Amino acid sequence: MELLASLFVAKPQNILLIAVVFLAAYLALRFTVVSIGKHPGWLLIASGAWGLYAAWEWLVQVKTPDANIRVDLLVMWPLLAVLTLLALYRAFR
Repeated sequence: MELLASLFVAKPQNILLIAVVFLAAYLALRFTVVSIGKHPGWLLIASGAWGLYAAWEWLVQVKTPDANIRVDLLVMWPLLAVLTLLALYRAFR
């Protein structure tokens, strides 16, 4: 858990990078022949969720840079984890 915190807390650029990777995977699957029978739309949904999380993290940094107790992450991280795993499963199965 400490690894996740060091990668994502107060670092919206890292989170945005994850969103861009999901968007690139969506575009790669969407416009190739390999995507027949797959559901790359889930990757777009995951990309949007990670993008919203990046925007939220940026907003937290701007409005309350000294926030050291982040209860919001107790809700966001499990939701992002489930959505990410679901998107990867649906897109590449």
